[in-house]
Amino acid sequence: MLENGLNHPNAFHLAGIIPASAEQSDFGMEWSDCLTPIAPNYTAIEHAVTECAWAGCETIWIVCNDDVSPLIRHRLGEFVMDPVYFNRMDPFPSQRRKRIPLYYVPIHPYDRGRRDCLPWSILYGAYRAFKVCDKISKYLAPRMYYVAFPQAVYPIELIRPHRKDISSERPFFLRHQGNTIKNGSYLGFSFDERGYKHLRDIVRMRRKDLIKAELMEGKNPAKNFKLDTIFEHVIMEDGKVVEVPWYHPIDNWDNYCAYLGSEDRKEVKHPGPHILKYHEYNRIGYEPDDD
Repeated sequence: MLENGLNHPNAFHLAGIIPASAEQSDFGMEWSDCLTPIAPNYTAIEHAVTECAWAGCETIWIVCNDDVSPLIRHRLGEFVMDPVYFNRMDPFPSQRRKRIPLYYVPIHPYDRGRRDCLPWSILYGAYRAFKVCDKISKYLAPRMYYVAFPQAVYPIELIRPHRKDISSERPFFLRHQGNTIKNGSYLGFSFDERGYKHLRDIVRMRRKDLIKAELMEGKNPAKNFKLDTIFEHVIMEDGKVVEVPWYHPIDNWDNYCAYLGSEDRKEVKHPGPHILKYHEYNRIGYEPDDD
């Protein structure tokens, strides 16, 4: 289900992409790393979904394989509420609330074990978002993609004033102490169709001249590509950059312990059940007002 009048010719579809298929940590648990708790009753994947909601995404596409998607879906449901609409003074608030659909995208079987790295999870999520929406209507096709990572924690509410900049043709990047996605940091950013095609050709090794020779050794080298291998070539020209005051990767046990031992963790809280809780479109007796 696609909502919010996206079929209007003047609509701007910003699609959120969350890569949760490529495990990066050394936790070694039976469940996905994206379900790591970062605050009471609040997981890393929920933090990434909430970031996409603050960014103004009309749809959110979670890239996760079928072996982990049932548990993630059991936690998130089928949509999240836009937090901005709960902070507005409105005589009919229940009629103005905006639901953001969640879609779960498995990596294609052909790519598994061949190039199912974290960069490809991002690009494949953008590809599926475009193909699904474009088949419904050309006006539904996403014009920009915003990427949020469950592999890091940072203050996400700060992007609220920049929603118009994110929902524009201009690229948007978060930065911390000079580091962005170009350095391999798990910081939110956006890209368009031109950026997608450029990065896709690198992962598919059509542009071998842009990949270091030592990374091309062995069978299926694309399986081990890191973020900076591909996204150091991301297009940042004329992009808007916003600095985040603190940032903690949680992609391994030591980094996770450092986050839990920091004072910054006290700022991270569940956004509230009115925004983030399990929802289903087809639940019997569901009424939007009960949120």
